[in-house]
Amino acid sequence: MRAFFLVLFVLDSLVLTGLILLQMSRHSGLGGAFGAGGTYTVFGREEQRDPKRTATVVLATVWFVLAALLPLMR
Repeated sequence: MRAFFLVLFVLDSLVLTGLILLQMSRHSGLGGAFGAGGTYTVFGREEQRDPKRTATVVLATVWFVLAALLPLMR
């Protein structure tokens, strides 16, 4: 059972890292400092409707739960 959770933890870590890097690429650089990445709406992107943000929150929650659970398993 520990091996299953460990594999799930590693896969979650890789997907979460890729998703975060994908989000950061849109707002990086000099143009992101002046709001070039906020072209979704007049006042910036809609945070509640962003599926990448929702996926990041879910994957981060799973990551924290697995990180707390794995040391307790032997």
